[in-house]
Amino acid sequence: MLTMDCLRTLIRSSALLVVAIVAATPGAMADDLNDYPTAARADYVFGCMKANGETQELLQKCSCSIDVIASIIPYDRYVTTETILSMSQVTGPVGSEFRSTEQAKQALQDFRRAQAEAEIRCF
Repeated sequence: MLTMDCLRTLIRSSALLVVAIVAATPGAMADDLNDYPTAARADYVFGCMKANGETQELLQKCSCSIDVIASIIPYDRYVTTETILSMSQVTGPVGSEFRSTEQAKQALQDFRRAQAEAEIRCF
């Protein structure tokens, strides 16, 4: 059984690993790394349509949106950002590790900018 100190160290290490991945690729161009798997694109489109409506028009807009995001953010940073978003919703010290670091904040800011650009271009 893990002690509380051991668990905190594990959580902190995991958070630092995610942040290190984000920091390792700041200059990479998404166009050079446009490697989003079909399943990731489909998952985004399904979520987008659930949030906005399930019409053919929204299928086109949501598909456009993930294409724009993929042109701005490399896939590995997208996955890292999804992890940060998911883990930051956890309450207590676990979530706080993902909400409080400057690198995590920067990753979220970059992702939100890509989403805003997608919103402008596609919706």
